[in-house]
Amino acid sequence: MSTYYFPEKVLHYEWDNKLKPVLTIHPGDTVVYDFCVGGEMQIHPSSKLPDLVGFDLGKAWPLSGPVFINGAQPGDVLEIEILDLHTKGWGWTGVFPGLGLLPDEFNQYYLRVFDFSDGDYIEFNEAIKIPVQPFLGVMGVAPAQTGPVSCAAPSLYGGNIDIKHLGSGSRLFLPVQVPGALFSAGDGHAAQGDGELCLTAVEAPLYGALRFKLHKNKKIAGPQFITPPGSLTGLYEAGGYFVTTGIGADLLECAKDATRAMIDYLEEEHGLPRYEAYILCSIVLDLKISEIVDGNLIVSAYLPLCIFKK
Repeated sequence: MSTYYFPEKVLHYEWDNKLKPVLTIHPGDTVVYDFCVGGEMQIHPSSKLPDLVGFDLGKAWPLSGPVFINGAQPGDVLEIEILDLHTKGWGWTGVFPGLGLLPDEFNQYYLRVFDFSDGDYIEFNEAIKIPVQPFLGVMGVAPAQTGPVSCAAPSLYGGNIDIKHLGSGSRLFLPVQVPGALFSAGDGHAAQGDGELCLTAVEAPLYGALRFKLHKNKKIAGPQFITPPGSLTGLYEAGGYFVTTGIGADLLECAKDATRAMIDYLEEEHGLPRYEAYILCSIVLDLKISEIVDGNLIVSAYLPLCIFKK
Protein backbone atom coordinates (compact mmCIF):
# COMPACT_ATOMS: atom_id res chain seq x y z
CA MET A 1 0.00 0.00 0.00
CA SER A 2 1.39 3.37 -1.06
CA THR A 3 0.66 7.05 -0.44
CA TYR A 4 0.37 9.53 -3.30
CA TYR A 5 0.07 13.33 -3.32
CA PHE A 6 -2.41 14.77 -5.79
CA PRO A 7 -1.07 17.83 -7.69
CA GLU A 8 -2.59 20.93 -6.09
CA LYS A 9 -3.67 22.93 -9.13
CA VAL A 10 -4.80 20.11 -11.47
CA LEU A 11 -8.57 20.64 -11.65
CA HIS A 12 -11.58 19.87 -13.83
CA TYR A 13 -15.16 21.18 -13.74
CA GLU A 14 -17.29 18.49 -15.37
CA TRP A 15 -17.54 14.71 -15.25
CA ASP A 16 -16.18 13.08 -18.38
CA ASN A 17 -15.03 9.48 -18.71
CA LYS A 18 -12.61 10.55 -21.45
CA LEU A 19 -10.51 12.67 -19.08
CA LYS A 20 -6.94 11.43 -18.75
CA PRO A 21 -6.16 10.11 -15.24
CA VAL A 22 -3.85 12.28 -13.18
CA LEU A 23 -2.86 9.43 -10.87
CA THR A 24 -3.01 5.64 -11.20
CA ILE A 25 -3.19 3.74 -7.90
CA HIS A 26 -3.95 0.28 -6.53
CA PRO A 27 -6.68 -0.74 -4.07
CA GLY A 28 -5.41 -0.07 -0.55
CA ASP A 29 -3.47 3.05 -1.58
CA THR A 30 -3.96 6.49 -0.02
CA VAL A 31 -4.10 9.86 -1.80
CA VAL A 32 -3.36 13.13 0.02
CA TYR A 33 -5.11 16.21 -1.36
CA ASP A 34 -5.03 20.00 -1.10
CA PHE A 35 -8.62 20.76 -2.14
CA CYS A 36 -9.37 24.13 -3.73
CA VAL A 37 -12.20 26.23 -2.29
CA GLY A 38 -15.50 26.27 -4.20
CA GLY A 39 -15.27 28.86 -6.97
CA GLU A 40 -11.51 28.39 -7.32
CA MET A 41 -10.58 31.46 -5.24
CA GLN A 42 -13.05 33.81 -6.95
CA ILE A 43 -14.01 34.40 -3.32
CA HIS A 44 -11.05 34.81 -0.97
CA PRO A 45 -10.54 35.92 2.66
CA SER A 46 -10.67 39.64 1.77
CA SER A 47 -13.56 39.41 -0.73
CA LYS A 48 -16.43 41.91 -0.88
CA LEU A 49 -19.86 41.69 -2.54
CA PRO A 50 -18.67 42.63 -6.08
CA ASP A 51 -16.61 39.41 -6.14
CA LEU A 52 -19.81 37.42 -5.71
CA VAL A 53 -21.69 39.47 -8.33
CA GLY A 54 -19.01 38.62 -10.89
CA PHE A 55 -18.81 34.97 -9.83
CA ASP A 56 -18.39 32.42 -12.64
CA LEU A 57 -20.67 29.51 -11.72
CA GLY A 58 -18.89 27.39 -14.29
CA LYS A 59 -16.03 27.17 -11.79
CA ALA A 60 -18.22 26.64 -8.72
CA TRP A 61 -17.13 23.01 -8.29
CA PRO A 62 -13.39 22.62 -9.00
CA LEU A 63 -12.59 18.91 -8.76
CA SER A 64 -9.29 17.17 -8.06
CA GLY A 65 -9.08 14.15 -10.34
CA PRO A 66 -9.52 11.83 -11.96
CA VAL A 67 -7.75 9.01 -10.13
CA PHE A 68 -7.59 5.63 -11.90
CA ILE A 69 -7.92 2.62 -9.56
CA ASN A 70 -6.30 -0.47 -11.05
CA GLY A 71 -8.69 -3.40 -11.34
CA ALA A 72 -11.90 -1.38 -10.98
CA GLN A 73 -14.58 -2.43 -13.48
CA PRO A 74 -18.30 -1.77 -13.94
CA GLY A 75 -20.14 -4.07 -11.53
CA ASP A 76 -17.63 -3.41 -8.73
CA VAL A 77 -17.97 -1.06 -5.77
CA LEU A 78 -15.33 1.55 -4.92
CA GLU A 79 -14.91 2.27 -1.21
CA ILE A 80 -13.48 5.64 -0.20
CA GLU A 81 -12.36 5.88 3.41
CA ILE A 82 -12.06 9.49 4.57
CA LEU A 83 -8.96 9.31 6.76
CA ASP A 84 -8.61 13.02 7.47
CA LEU A 85 -10.12 16.37 6.54
CA HIS A 86 -9.28 19.73 8.04
CA THR A 87 -9.78 23.32 6.99
CA LYS A 88 -7.37 26.15 6.29
CA GLY A 89 -9.18 28.43 8.74
CA TRP A 90 -11.50 30.39 6.49
CA GLY A 91 -14.59 29.99 4.34
CA TRP A 92 -17.47 31.81 2.69
CA THR A 93 -21.17 31.51 2.03
CA GLY A 94 -23.49 33.54 -0.16
CA VAL A 95 -26.84 33.98 -1.86
CA PHE A 96 -27.14 33.94 -5.66
CA PRO A 97 -30.34 35.47 -7.10
CA GLY A 98 -32.54 32.88 -8.79
CA LEU A 99 -30.88 29.93 -7.07
CA GLY A 100 -31.42 27.99 -3.85
CA LEU A 101 -34.62 26.76 -2.20
CA LEU A 102 -36.34 30.20 -1.99
CA PRO A 103 -35.15 32.08 -5.08
CA ASP A 104 -38.15 34.39 -5.34
CA GLU A 105 -37.87 35.56 -1.74
CA PHE A 106 -34.09 36.05 -1.70
CA ASN A 107 -33.33 37.75 -4.99
CA GLN A 108 -30.24 39.83 -4.13
CA TYR A 109 -26.59 38.90 -3.86
CA TYR A 110 -25.37 38.44 -0.30
CA LEU A 111 -21.92 37.40 0.94
CA ARG A 112 -20.33 36.43 4.25
CA VAL A 113 -16.66 35.52 4.65
CA PHE A 114 -15.65 33.81 7.89
CA ASP A 115 -12.29 33.62 9.67
CA PHE A 116 -12.10 30.61 11.98
CA SER A 117 -8.33 30.24 12.04
CA ASP A 118 -8.15 30.55 15.83
CA GLY A 119 -10.34 27.61 16.79
CA ASP A 120 -12.89 24.95 15.99
CA TYR A 121 -15.92 27.26 15.72
CA ILE A 122 -17.30 29.68 13.15
CA GLU A 123 -18.32 32.94 14.83
CA PHE A 124 -21.56 33.71 12.99
CA ASN A 125 -22.22 36.70 15.26
CA GLU A 126 -21.73 37.61 18.94
CA ALA A 127 -24.49 35.23 20.02
CA ILE A 128 -24.01 32.33 17.57
CA LYS A 129 -21.02 30.06 17.05
CA ILE A 130 -21.09 27.02 14.77
CA PRO A 131 -18.85 23.95 15.15
CA VAL A 132 -16.48 23.36 12.25
CA GLN A 133 -17.37 20.02 10.64
CA PRO A 134 -15.38 19.65 7.41
CA PHE A 135 -16.55 17.33 4.63
CA LEU A 136 -16.36 17.07 0.85
CA GLY A 137 -19.50 18.09 -1.01
CA VAL A 138 -18.42 16.28 -4.19
CA MET A 139 -17.09 12.73 -4.39
CA GLY A 140 -17.82 10.61 -7.41
CA VAL A 141 -16.71 8.26 -10.14
CA ALA A 142 -16.96 9.02 -13.85
CA PRO A 143 -20.40 8.27 -15.32
CA ALA A 144 -20.88 5.75 -18.10
CA GLN A 145 -22.53 8.46 -20.23
CA THR A 146 -20.37 9.62 -23.10
CA GLY A 147 -19.33 13.27 -23.13
CA PRO A 148 -19.16 16.01 -20.50
CA VAL A 149 -21.72 15.88 -17.65
CA SER A 150 -22.39 18.78 -15.28
CA CYS A 151 -21.12 18.27 -11.75
CA ALA A 152 -23.81 20.55 -10.29
CA ALA A 153 -26.31 17.74 -9.59
CA PRO A 154 -25.78 14.47 -7.70
CA SER A 155 -26.43 11.15 -9.39
CA LEU A 156 -26.12 7.40 -8.86
CA TYR A 157 -22.35 7.60 -9.38
CA GLY A 158 -22.04 10.16 -6.57
CA GLY A 159 -21.08 13.67 -7.58
CA ASN A 160 -22.39 16.73 -5.77
CA ILE A 161 -23.99 14.74 -2.95
CA ASP A 162 -23.43 17.37 -0.21
CA ILE A 163 -23.97 14.89 2.65
CA LYS A 164 -22.56 16.53 5.76
CA HIS A 165 -21.89 13.26 7.59
CA LEU A 166 -19.16 12.25 5.12
CA GLY A 167 -16.43 13.64 7.35
CA SER A 168 -13.29 12.09 8.77
CA GLY A 169 -13.74 8.44 9.66
CA SER A 170 -16.65 7.80 7.31
CA ARG A 171 -16.59 5.35 4.40
CA LEU A 172 -18.35 6.02 1.08
CA PHE A 173 -19.34 3.26 -1.37
CA LEU A 174 -19.89 4.08 -5.05
CA PRO A 175 -20.93 1.82 -7.95
CA VAL A 176 -18.14 1.80 -10.55
CA GLN A 177 -19.36 2.92 -13.98
CA VAL A 178 -16.24 2.75 -16.18
CA PRO A 179 -12.90 0.88 -16.09
CA GLY A 180 -10.61 2.39 -13.46
CA ALA A 181 -13.55 4.19 -11.78
CA LEU A 182 -11.94 7.62 -12.48
CA PHE A 183 -12.62 9.11 -9.05
CA SER A 184 -12.70 12.87 -8.44
CA ALA A 185 -13.52 15.01 -5.40
CA GLY A 186 -13.77 18.62 -4.23
CA ASP A 187 -16.24 21.24 -2.98
CA GLY A 188 -14.91 21.34 0.58
CA HIS A 189 -17.26 22.60 3.29
CA ALA A 190 -16.58 23.67 6.89
CA ALA A 191 -20.25 23.45 7.95
CA GLN A 192 -23.62 22.77 6.34
CA GLY A 193 -27.19 21.95 7.27
CA ASP A 194 -28.98 19.06 5.55
CA GLY A 195 -30.22 20.37 2.20
CA GLU A 196 -27.71 23.23 1.65
CA LEU A 197 -30.72 25.53 1.28
CA CYS A 198 -29.24 28.69 -0.24
CA LEU A 199 -26.97 26.68 -2.60
CA THR A 200 -23.81 27.38 -0.57
CA ALA A 201 -22.56 25.96 2.71
CA VAL A 202 -19.47 27.43 4.38
CA GLU A 203 -17.33 26.85 1.31
CA ALA A 204 -13.77 26.15 2.45
CA PRO A 205 -10.44 24.89 1.14
CA LEU A 206 -9.48 21.61 2.81
CA TYR A 207 -6.54 19.34 3.33
CA GLY A 208 -7.54 15.69 3.08
CA ALA A 209 -6.42 12.09 2.87
CA LEU A 210 -8.52 9.36 1.23
CA ARG A 211 -7.87 5.61 1.14
CA PHE A 212 -9.35 3.54 -1.71
CA LYS A 213 -10.56 -0.06 -1.55
CA LEU A 214 -12.29 -2.19 -4.17
CA HIS A 215 -15.15 -4.66 -3.71
CA LYS A 216 -15.30 -6.92 -6.75
CA ASN A 217 -18.64 -8.05 -8.19
CA LYS A 218 -20.71 -6.27 -5.52
CA LYS A 219 -23.49 -4.25 -7.09
CA ILE A 220 -25.26 -1.36 -5.37
CA ALA A 221 -27.90 0.94 -6.85
CA GLY A 222 -26.32 4.20 -5.70
CA PRO A 223 -24.07 5.79 -3.09
CA GLN A 224 -23.98 4.24 0.38
CA PHE A 225 -21.84 5.12 3.39
CA ILE A 226 -20.96 4.32 6.98
CA THR A 227 -20.48 6.96 9.65
CA PRO A 228 -17.96 6.46 12.47
CA PRO A 229 -19.15 5.88 16.05
CA GLY A 230 -19.92 9.07 17.93
CA SER A 231 -20.22 11.27 14.84
CA LEU A 232 -23.96 11.95 15.22
CA THR A 233 -26.14 12.74 18.19
CA GLY A 234 -29.05 10.66 19.47
CA LEU A 235 -29.85 7.42 21.24
CA TYR A 236 -28.18 5.26 18.59
CA GLU A 237 -25.11 7.33 17.75
CA ALA A 238 -22.53 5.33 19.71
CA GLY A 239 -22.21 2.65 17.03
CA GLY A 240 -22.36 4.82 13.92
CA TYR A 241 -24.73 4.35 11.00
CA PHE A 242 -24.96 2.48 7.72
CA VAL A 243 -26.63 4.72 5.15
CA THR A 244 -28.27 4.15 1.76
CA THR A 245 -29.41 6.88 -0.62
CA GLY A 246 -32.12 7.60 -3.16
CA ILE A 247 -31.29 10.16 -5.85
CA GLY A 248 -33.63 11.73 -8.38
CA ALA A 249 -36.14 14.47 -9.14
CA ASP A 250 -39.04 13.24 -7.00
CA LEU A 251 -38.80 13.32 -3.19
CA LEU A 252 -41.14 10.39 -2.62
CA GLU A 253 -39.38 8.19 -5.17
CA CYS A 254 -36.02 9.07 -3.59
CA ALA A 255 -37.37 7.99 -0.19
CA LYS A 256 -38.62 4.73 -1.69
CA ASP A 257 -35.30 4.04 -3.43
CA ALA A 258 -33.30 4.69 -0.24
CA THR A 259 -35.60 2.37 1.72
CA ARG A 260 -35.48 -0.38 -0.91
CA ALA A 261 -31.68 -0.22 -0.92
CA MET A 262 -31.66 -0.60 2.86
CA ILE A 263 -34.03 -3.58 2.72
CA ASP A 264 -31.70 -5.17 0.14
CA TYR A 265 -28.75 -4.57 2.47
CA LEU A 266 -30.53 -6.12 5.45
CA GLU A 267 -31.43 -9.16 3.38
CA GLU A 268 -27.96 -9.64 1.94
CA GLU A 269 -25.73 -8.68 4.86
CA HIS A 270 -27.85 -9.67 7.88
CA GLY A 271 -29.99 -12.49 6.49
CA LEU A 272 -33.34 -10.90 7.34
CA PRO A 273 -36.44 -12.00 5.41
CA ARG A 274 -37.77 -9.10 3.35
CA TYR A 275 -40.83 -8.43 5.52
CA GLU A 276 -38.68 -8.53 8.66
CA ALA A 277 -36.30 -6.05 7.05
CA TYR A 278 -39.20 -3.76 6.15
CA ILE A 279 -40.65 -3.62 9.66
CA LEU A 280 -37.17 -3.12 11.14
CA CYS A 281 -36.78 -0.10 8.88
CA SER A 282 -40.08 1.28 10.14
CA ILE A 283 -38.86 0.93 13.72
CA VAL A 284 -35.31 2.35 13.53
CA LEU A 285 -34.59 3.86 10.09
CA ASP A 286 -34.26 7.67 9.83
CA LEU A 287 -34.93 9.31 6.46
CA LYS A 288 -33.17 12.64 5.93
CA ILE A 289 -33.18 15.10 3.06
CA SER A 290 -29.47 15.48 2.34
CA GLU A 291 -29.67 17.52 -0.88
CA ILE A 292 -32.49 19.63 -2.28
CA VAL A 293 -31.09 22.57 -4.33
CA ASP A 294 -28.81 21.17 -7.05
CA GLY A 295 -31.14 19.65 -9.63
CA ASN A 296 -31.56 16.20 -8.12
CA LEU A 297 -32.71 15.44 -4.58
CA ILE A 298 -31.04 13.03 -2.17
CA VAL A 299 -32.87 11.19 0.58
CA SER A 300 -30.53 9.31 2.93
CA ALA A 301 -31.71 6.39 5.06
CA TYR A 302 -29.78 6.03 8.35
CA LEU A 303 -29.60 2.60 10.03
CA PRO A 304 -28.08 2.62 13.56
CA LEU A 305 -25.37 -0.05 13.75
CA CYS A 306 -25.54 -0.36 17.54
CA ILE A 307 -28.75 -2.41 17.26
CA PHE A 308 -26.74 -5.38 15.99
CA LYS A 309 -25.26 -7.58 18.70
CA LYS A 310 -21.53 -8.09 18.42
